[in-house]
Amino acid sequence: MPHRMHRRSVVAAPDSFKGTFRATEVAAAMERGLEAAGWQADRCPIADGGEGTLEALLTALGGETAAAEAHDPLGRPLRAGFAVLEDGTAVVEASAASGLNLVPAQERDAVAASTAGTGELIAAAAATGAGEIVVAAGGTGTTDGGAGAVAAIEAAGGLDGARIVVLCDVRTPWEHAAEVFAPQKGAGPEEVRQLTQRLHELADRLPRDPRGVPMTGAAGGLAGGLWAAFDAKLVSGAAFVLDALNFDARAGAARAVIGGEGRLDRQSLAGKALGEVAVRCRQRGIPCHAIVGSDGLRPFDNRLLDLATVDEATTLEEIEAAARALGERL
Repeated sequence: MPHRMHRRSVVAAPDSFKGTFRATEVAAAMERGLEAAGWQADRCPIADGGEGTLEALLTALGGETAAAEAHDPLGRPLRAGFAVLEDGTAVVEASAASGLNLVPAQERDAVAASTAGTGELIAAAAATGAGEIVVAAGGTGTTDGGAGAVAAIEAAGGLDGARIVVLCDVRTPWEHAAEVFAPQKGAGPEEVRQLTQRLHELADRLPRDPRGVPMTGAAGGLAGGLWAAFDAKLVSGAAFVLDALNFDARAGAARAVIGGEGRLDRQSLAGKALGEVAVRCRQRGIPCHAIVGSDGLRPFDNRLLDLATVDEATTLEEIEAAARALGERL
């Protein structure tokens, strides 16, 4: 997709402020602030393979949304969406059917939670004739190693020749998925041990062993299950999205880049979208600024990202004002 830019432009490339604002909302607020300061804004909302990935790709690349009947993590029916981009690639967000947000805290059952609904969406995407299905793995409430998804895909007749690409926002291997992520999904110490044992038993039954392979632990092992059962390709979600959005060329044609996310912390250094934006800017000598909901990064860690400035803002009005002030300083 062509983008008209010049050196009076600034790329507004925020991730979502999780649980607060979508990336598209944040980018629009940044755009208003930059334009008020006399800059042309190149609005480029991004994602790291979690929630918001579908919207970021659909907004930039064009396409259509679709929906299918599926089941939530506890097996309750729901209707969930996916997208088919203009080039025929389908995009499925695992959180749409298997998201932690779909189950109230008091109802969460880390052992029973299944990715069957994600498998149902993948099967529905395959039925559109898509040659490639991009699965954004972040935000699930499951630690079933993708067993539910694999079973649902097989029950639907397979992938009909489609290839799966799983977007991961972590590099955690399969065998550590439960200990690292299950407590966030409602698991206590005994359940973590039970889930870990179950993952090992599942690994023994899969066509190939996902243990020790980086990123196979993403989404509670969903990434590894799809990798082992269907030869899915596992990639960095942030890198994939930035490449798809032609970020490098857009940043290179601009005066500066503004990234953003809800909280800047050490996780930003480990595959999150803002970290990927900052690293790419540093490698190309492009000034990178950040507007975040809260800044929890230590000065030493900030030097690794080499952010020129970091401003905190908690409302869209504050984000707009921070972008305007930054534009006036550039």
